[in-house]
Amino acid sequence: MSENNPHQAGRHFLQIPGPSNVPDRVLRAIAQPTIDHRGPEFAQLTLGVLDKLGAVFNTKSPIFIFPASGTGGWESSLLNTLSPGDKVLAFETGHFATLWKNVATKLGLEVIWVEGDWRQGIDAAVVQQHLLEDQSHIIKAVLAVHTETSSGATSDIAKIRKAIDAVEHPALFMVDAVSSLACTELRHDEWGIDVTISASQKGLMLPPGLCFNAVSEKALAASKTSTFPHSYWSWGSMLELNKKGYFPYTPSTNLLYGLDEALDMLHDEGMDNVFARHSRLAHATQLAVAGWGLENLCVNPEEYSNSTTAVLMPQGHDADALRNIILEKFNMSLGMGLGKVKGTVFRIGHIGDFNELMMAGTLSGVEMGLSLAGVPHTKGGVNAALEFLADTA
Repeated sequence: MSENNPHQAGRHFLQIPGPSNVPDRVLRAIAQPTIDHRGPEFAQLTLGVLDKLGAVFNTKSPIFIFPASGTGGWESSLLNTLSPGDKVLAFETGHFATLWKNVATKLGLEVIWVEGDWRQGIDAAVVQQHLLEDQSHIIKAVLAVHTETSSGATSDIAKIRKAIDAVEHPALFMVDAVSSLACTELRHDEWGIDVTISASQKGLMLPPGLCFNAVSEKALAASKTSTFPHSYWSWGSMLELNKKGYFPYTPSTNLLYGLDEALDMLHDEGMDNVFARHSRLAHATQLAVAGWGLENLCVNPEEYSNSTTAVLMPQGHDADALRNIILEKFNMSLGMGLGKVKGTVFRIGHIGDFNELMMAGTLSGVEMGLSLAGVPHTKGGVNAALEFLADTA
């Protein structure tokens, strides 16, 4: 290593809200030799993966896998179900909700945009009011981000579904579950979601590169009347081939090996245990933040995310300067503030393949960094988290 980049002992702590840490056994699975994606062995892999995914999405509906990031999942959901000029209802819960809105706008959709302060989830009463006023049913879809990665706020998807049903509105219900899938309970079928969008690099413990659309019968029916031109993202091209274990394009074979292994890990642990682990480590983080005398960007405790905690810096202190000190001194990456909150928050990821000792190390690195950066805080946040973890072990 050069003098400017000296070797740092130990493993790097990747504590951003995604991409998350990839378990060694998933990395080993990805490292297997590539196989023929049109051969019988690959078909068995695909069918097994799709079956295991259904239990994570809690759905019996088709799940389509594309070689793309979550952004591709957004685009696929819109192109397959809507037509140019259609109106959609969307909510400014943070940076990624805003990006999804921007995708919709660029595709030629008209977005009814409910502005927000990036500090809370979607208010189901506001959803209901907008749809109640839409007596002619010109709103064709409701777009909701389940967990907003930039703010650490999780919206109540089941409650939003009830709000849509209360006014008997026929709009499609689309949910971004990129940061919530396999971290927080999500029930695609039971909650009446028409398209659930997710990606590989967070709760599924994989590198970036795969996105998912879980699709209801209502959404499949809508795809038959969509007038958007599209080819790569076509659900219709996928549907029949997927039933046989194949894809209409060259799939990400080795990532599918990794996905198969990651799904085995999740099911071996048990999904309820996975959610409980994420919730417990998130609560430990929240206790540490409160113990430091700092403020959670998300203002409603009932909306605190299982995946990430966004921490507000005291006035006059730069979150990115703190992050740089922690990276340089302790070899740990924290999430940066995005968009409107750039420089004013840092984000602690507690997502994916993560346990108590990793949590303790993460919070210790933050507390030491706060001291080195001269950020006003109360010492003892780590102790509060450790006491909780010990008491609930």
